[in-house]
Amino acid sequence: QVQLVESGGGLVEAGGSLRLSCAASGFTFSSYAIVWYRQGPGKERELIATISSGGSSTNYADSVKGRFTISRDNAKNTVYLQMNSLKPEDTAVYYCNTFPIKSNYWGQGTQVTVSS
Repeated sequence: QVQLVESGGGLVEAGGSLRLSCAASGFTFSSYAIVWYRQGPGKERELIATISSGGSSTNYADSVKGRFTISRDNAKNTVYLQMNSLKPEDTAVYYCNTFPIKSNYWGQGTQVTVSS
C-alpha cells in the first residue's frame, strides 16, 4: 500500500523556520522525482518545490526561492523541506507527491501556520 506521510508542521512566528518531512512507503521511492505542494486558505494548490529522483536537481517557485530548500534521503525514503524566513503568506497545508503526480498518493498534509 502506497503511503506518503507529511509531518513537521506547526505554528511559528514570522521569520522563523520549520523542517517538513515526507515519509514514503509502498513504492520504489528512489525512482521518482518528488514534489511539495501547498494550499493556503481560499487558494488553489500551488507547486513550490521539486527534487529529482537522485536529488541532484531541484526547482522552486518564485514565492519560496531563496528561503526553502528541498532535499531527500533515499536510504530513508524521505524528502525534506527546510523552510526559513517564514512569512504569514506561507500559511498553508503542505503536501508531497511523486512527479508525475499520482492522484491516489495524496496524503493528509501537514499544517503550517505563520503568525505575524
